[in-house]
Amino acid sequence: MRSPGEGRPLPPQGDDRLRSAGAPAHQAPPATPSKGRVYGRERSGGGGAVRPLKSHGGSGGGGTALPNPRRPGGGGRRPSGRTIVRIVAGVLVALLVAAVGMLFWIDSRLQGIDGVLDDYDGRVDDTPGTNWLLVGSDSRKGLSAAERKKLATGRAAGQRTDSMMLVHIPEGGDRPTVVSLPRDSAVTVPGKGRNKLNAAYSMGGPRLLVRTVEENTGLRIDNYMEIGFAGFVDIVDAVGGVEMNIRTDIHDPKAGLDLKKGTQELTGAQALGYVRTRKGGALPDFERTKRQRQFLSAVVKKAASPGVLVNPFTSIPLAMSATEAVTVDPGTGVFDMLSLGLAMGDSPVTTVVPFGGNEIAGGGSAVKWDRTKALALFNALKADKPVPKEILDGN
Repeated sequence: MRSPGEGRPLPPQGDDRLRSAGAPAHQAPPATPSKGRVYGRERSGGGGAVRPLKSHGGSGGGGTALPNPRRPGGGGRRPSGRTIVRIVAGVLVALLVAAVGMLFWIDSRLQGIDGVLDDYDGRVDDTPGTNWLLVGSDSRKGLSAAERKKLATGRAAGQRTDSMMLVHIPEGGDRPTVVSLPRDSAVTVPGKGRNKLNAAYSMGGPRLLVRTVEENTGLRIDNYMEIGFAGFVDIVDAVGGVEMNIRTDIHDPKAGLDLKKGTQELTGAQALGYVRTRKGGALPDFERTKRQRQFLSAVVKKAASPGVLVNPFTSIPLAMSATEAVTVDPGTGVFDMLSLGLAMGDSPVTTVVPFGGNEIAGGGSAVKWDRTKALALFNALKADKPVPKEILDGN
């Protein structure tokens, strides 16, 4: 006999009320939307029991495991675009700082010549554009006896100008003009009378040479740079040689030179002989100045090329060689030299002072300038205008 109520289902209580009518007894009731989360487990919103989060993979859990970004090989997060930009910007800033630091280091190593551009009574007024006087001296300073023999420089004492070039950089950004000044040009040297141009350097050094050039051309020199034999060789070797188109075979034992016709890369020793030799052409000194202009453009273009500048194995030796090789006026710094290099790499107009005939000056035969054409050339540069085409065609 059953007691009252025996066999009757008890009324639903607690969580049993949430079970669906046909649901198995062991099925958990659906959870209400979660209003909170604790690390590693989930809390239901109704204040019920806190149960562990459902496993995603592993034994007995089924499903796919979520990658752990902190675990090696676990499919970590890719860097965001903002992170990449920051990295690139950091690298660029570091390179910029290094480049600026190197420029100031080079500037601190430059050797200045005091008084070379000092004012004097009657000095020509400042002219538009920037005028450089580039001088290659025959100084053997820094060369041992063995090196002098190898380079065939001889044992000449003293110091003279072996080559001189006037470089005019216009204000408007047009192509610069490079004018060769033959070293045997007959000119008036202030206080010394008629003589050869390179005699001004021998008698009064760079200062008298600058004054002589200014008074004979009407152009005011803004920057002065000089290089000797040893520095010349070092700079060419530092850039890995310079490619030149040799127009004819050249054999000159006095310059230590033996070159065949054709395009080839010259070492420092070969380049020095190439710009010094007087062999070839009906007018040896005229051909010599043409080779010097050709070489100057080639070496500056090579030195300013990205392959040299961005490569520390070439840019650092070049910087060290250049600062040891050149001397400048005190007002010329590394940024002036950089401006010159950029201008020279822009296919400059090249010419020589127009000349015709000879005259006796300084006890020997000297090159006589064509006064009319020379004035037209220098007046054009003085006015910051292109050199007349008829003058360029004649040179």
